[in-house]
Amino acid sequence: MSESNTHPKILIVEDEPAIADTIQYALETEGFQIVLHSIGGGVMELLARERIDLIVLDIGLPDINGLELCKEIRKTHTIPVIFLTARAEEIDRVVGLEIGADDYVIKPFSPRELSARVKAVLRRTLTDGGGDDPVPPVFQVNENQRKIYYFGTPLDLSRYEFDILKTFISRPGRVLTRDRLMDMVWKEPEASMDRTVDAHIKNLRGKLKKINPDADPIATHRGVGYSFKETP
Repeated sequence: MSESNTHPKILIVEDEPAIADTIQYALETEGFQIVLHSIGGGVMELLARERIDLIVLDIGLPDINGLELCKEIRKTHTIPVIFLTARAEEIDRVVGLEIGADDYVIKPFSPRELSARVKAVLRRTLTDGGGDDPVPPVFQVNENQRKIYYFGTPLDLSRYEFDILKTFISRPGRVLTRDRLMDMVWKEPEASMDRTVDAHIKNLRGKLKKINPDADPIATHRGVGYSFKETP
């Protein structure tokens, strides 16, 4: 097991330096690696670059509401999120958890309590329920950079390969005909042929298998088209 897997990496997004420092000290004492961000800007780019195992996210950030940032994160990532907030109303907790938070801690809080919450959430996201490696998201899509990461590894994709794979990822389990794929991906689908789609799918499969030879997330439906397996 690698060093990075042995020590899960926690992203703390908190604009109050005293609180961020307290959380960092408490979690580093427990053996976690820590990355600090004082604003929401740049978080999505960071998640596309680095493997993060859990996010401690303040709702009251100066540049974006933490709830909105969590919604953005959930579009492409399954990383567990623990909210921090100064508001204790029950409705806030319900809204926070409904948009994809895994837990919720109200300020002021005990650093020991937060450490316990972090460890509890990570235990729920382990690969087999008893190992040391939190499950990484299989696919991560960075729209701005037009990059897709597969098991944390960036794929070297052509323009059409990126658009096809992004289309699949956003529609897991749905069978897409070749004509439908051409309509969704090509600007002039009438100028393309069915075999063009097949060639791009073949190339995509080859690139995915280089990273994980045992998985084939793209399913072929003979005479119909293709679908994306929800569990590769």
